[in-house]
Amino acid sequence: MKVLNILVRRCVPLQRFEAAVGFYEQLFGQSARLRFDYPERELKLAQVASLLIVAGSAQSLAPFVDTEATFLVDEIEAFAASLPGQGAAIERPLKAVPTGRNMLVRHPDGMLVEYVEHRDKHPADRMAE
Repeated sequence: MKVLNILVRRCVPLQRFEAAVGFYEQLFGQSARLRFDYPERELKLAQVASLLIVAGSAQSLAPFVDTEATFLVDEIEAFAASLPGQGAAIERPLKAVPTGRNMLVRHPDGMLVEYVEHRDKHPADRMAE
């Protein structure tokens, strides 16, 4: 059971999505390695390095703006089983998402974190050990 990477989240209006992705691709010197539409939530998402850009209308972004980070993990079910015993509260249980499975967890210090296990794990999504 391991956190593979931590993504900083940035919510932007839909009309600024392409400009934001382009800016960070240029800044970090790498292309987005994950990019997809999430039509069920009226969102577009892209990952550039360790930045997750989430774009949509004010209404479609509202459920996501309080989430402070995304933790990419190797075994999400193990985290779901162990986190409550460590004082964390699972606010939204495991569910399927376009990239794999996720859940929303409130840490004991109040931080709200999305935990995600990608179906297709990217080798660059591992923090240095």
